[in-house]
Amino acid sequence: MRELFRPFLGLTIGDPAGIGPEIVAKTLTQEEVRVACRPLVIGEAGIMRRAIRLCHLDLPVRAIASPAEATGDPGVLEVLDLKNIDAASCPPGVLSPQCGRAAVEYLYKAIDLAMARELDGVVTAPINKEAMVQAGFKYEGHTELFAQRTGTKDYAMMLVVGRMRVIHVSAHASLRSACEKVKRGRILTTIRLAHKALRDVGSRKKRIAVAGLNPHAGEGGLFGREEIDEIAPAIEAARAEGLEASGPYSPDTLFYRLKGGEFDAVVAMYHDQGHIPLKLIGFDRGVNVTVGLPIIRTSVDHGTALDIAGTGTANPRSMVEAILLAGKFAQGHRKAASFTAPRPQK
Repeated sequence: MRELFRPFLGLTIGDPAGIGPEIVAKTLTQEEVRVACRPLVIGEAGIMRRAIRLCHLDLPVRAIASPAEATGDPGVLEVLDLKNIDAASCPPGVLSPQCGRAAVEYLYKAIDLAMARELDGVVTAPINKEAMVQAGFKYEGHTELFAQRTGTKDYAMMLVVGRMRVIHVSAHASLRSACEKVKRGRILTTIRLAHKALRDVGSRKKRIAVAGLNPHAGEGGLFGREEIDEIAPAIEAARAEGLEASGPYSPDTLFYRLKGGEFDAVVAMYHDQGHIPLKLIGFDRGVNVTVGLPIIRTSVDHGTALDIAGTGTANPRSMVEAILLAGKFAQGHRKAASFTAPRPQK
């Protein structure tokens, strides 16, 4: 009987003072997670022991020095221990640059291991952007850090809630600059990335709807010309490549149609246009995916929640969903590799 493939996933704990360690600990007690993957926590063993105590869990921690030492024992939380911060120096709920530095170091380690093919994918707990900046790192967020570390030029943020998927032409940018990024070349690239993501996750259909930027998708130029000059030409170019793209659609009705199953993904023009409807529908189940990277990366779609860190009350569902989705991507990549691998010579 063929053994079931369980991807080896690295789980970064995020900001040590946030809820990341707690949701990681809770997640690894879930049977569905243990069945779906072989998890390796990347962080600091002392921080994880504290999180387990705060959450009143019965889960021993085993610190290891390399992924090769991981056993996959479901009754043990295995931590690739970077030993880069003392738990006593970063109490839960307190913003600090040392926590921002530690969080970035966890990410660097996870990315490098995935690039070296020692991990099948990376799932990230939340970082605190203010703490990261205080530590001297100027990334706008996880997405930009992953892109720079992997040398990726064309990438995008996709938000997933169940079968609803929204990919963004721009993400962490001011609204003024986001409007300036609505250009046909970038929109076409985002449509291509949406198609690739649907393919990689195993979606049978790949119907991609493109939102307008302006109210009523510009109303024929009455409320703006971006739809006429930039968005529609990008859609036509995508269709000429054989992609099932359509639009531009009025943003105020498009997400209702996505929820009804009319489309498989939506291309949103900016961060809040895509995030608000999906967070309204499934705040606790949202998953953030960075599309276009040479590695798999999914994440929770919430922040460090410093106000409740240390209480043990954080909901781990988004982390569970992020791990399950990373597993689906890994399965898709493995299947694609089996189709493209050279056949042995007779």
